[in-house]
Amino acid sequence: MEIRLAKNFLTVAREKNLTRAAEILHISQPSLSKQIKELEEIFGKKLFIRQSSGIKLTDAGILLKNRAEDLVNLSEKIDAEFKSSEISGGEIFFGLAESYQIKFLARAIKNLQKNYPDLKFNITSGDTEQIIDKLDSGILDFVVLAENPDFHKYNFLQFPATDEWGLIIPADDELSEKNFIKFEDLIGKNLFCSEQGWRKEISEWSGGRIDKLNLAGSFRLSYNGAIFVMEKLGYLLTFDKLINFENLIFRPLYPKCETKLYLVWKKFPKFSFVAEKFLEEVKILFKACW
Repeated sequence: MEIRLAKNFLTVAREKNLTRAAEILHISQPSLSKQIKELEEIFGKKLFIRQSSGIKLTDAGILLKNRAEDLVNLSEKIDAEFKSSEISGGEIFFGLAESYQIKFLARAIKNLQKNYPDLKFNITSGDTEQIIDKLDSGILDFVVLAENPDFHKYNFLQFPATDEWGLIIPADDELSEKNFIKFEDLIGKNLFCSEQGWRKEISEWSGGRIDKLNLAGSFRLSYNGAIFVMEKLGYLLTFDKLINFENLIFRPLYPKCETKLYLVWKKFPKFSFVAEKFLEEVKILFKACW
């Protein structure tokens, strides 16, 4: 699949309108329609269906959109690496889990920028499956995982501390009077949590009783979940030090539930110069904190 076709396809998918997409791309609508038909012939699948409001991606179209985004991102990453200067900087691509310990990576970047002022960084967020897929395909240089990495497939550094699980509660809620939250306190409550955390850490913490708890909704970003807590729609299970709203409080789980964090990269990587320097800086920071 050519990069040009991938970019044009993504424009159509984003705009959901051939005429508008053609105007943005500065090509004729018949020419753009021909390109879409060409892609459908190549993959043997219908990519769009017409609706009264415009056009909509089919299931095959959604799959191609995800792959086309990866292809375009990888292309842009390659261009950036070859255009970067080892004297002044370059670009590093990260996939990050949520944690207060991301501060170590930010500090490493800040230290590097003193010597490499043109250093740029790109951040992608997502669950483990999403960001590992992008690491494997070469789109990302490093990912931060809130679970054990595959030690046979990846190199890694464990972060100096752990992230503690707890409950985000409205300050005027009866649960706020407790110093910690037990399993029994959660029964009958509407709970919000990341799918990954619910499936792993919270499931293990519950001791096989998680079916007695009600997952009312899942959030990849704790901030979004906290908004729902503010509206008193439920309670958010998340890491400490992520939410700092005046009318919300954090109470740790009991028994204590903690998660280790890992900086992960592929074995035998072909790092850019600045990515190598970043890793050296992180190792120094981590070592100083252990």
